[in-house]
Formats: sequence, structure tokens, C-alpha cells
Amino acid sequence: MPPFKTSYVCLPCRASYKQPYDRQREDRICPRCAGVLIHAGSAFAPPKRRDTAGWRTLSVLLNAGVRFHKSCCGGPGYRPRTLSEVKERMAYAERTGEPFAQALVRPELPR
Repeated sequence: MPPFKTSYVCLPCRASYKQPYDRQREDRICPRCAGVLIHAGSAFAPPKRRDTAGWRTLSVLLNAGVRFHKSCCGGPGYRPRTLSEVKERMAYAERTGEPFAQALVRPELPR
């Protein structure tokens, strides 16, 4: 059986790489800049390299600890796609005291 592959992301290069997943090998190196790759998950779909806003949104998600892992019933669930959705969730997290990563993955914000 072939090894399970998952996505790793280099934010400065705006690049995504599918590599075999290995628990013992945590630090992956970007082939372009030699920086550290971030494990994004197996259900990750990268934005286009020219999509600056998409990569800024993605960097907020990844730096907050949000990943794109498959669940038993499908994909990773809701993830914000625009900076305005991220800003709404940041304001909600500050207002309510909810952890930032948890507020980012909420499909709907209570009014």
C-alpha cells in the first residue's frame, strides 16, 4: 500500500507540497527557500500563488493552529476564505473571550 500523503505549506514562497506523512519526521524543509514547512493536513487545497488575500488568510489560519484534516464524514469543515471573514471572527473572539482558533472554524457567528 502506498504511503499516506499530506500537504505541507511554505508561507513565504506561497507553495504547497504533498509529501508522505511520517510521525517521526516533524520538521520539513522547503525546497525553494530552505525554510520550515507547516503541516496543513490532507484535505488542504492551496490558493493560487497570485492570490495575495488568500495566502494572507491562510497564514492567519495556520499561525492560529487551524489545520485541514479530513473528518470521518468528509472534509475539514468550515474555514474562512476571505480576510473580512477572519476579521469578523477575530472581533467575535475578542468580544466573547472564545479562543481565536475555535472562533475561526465557526460556520456561523451568533448575533
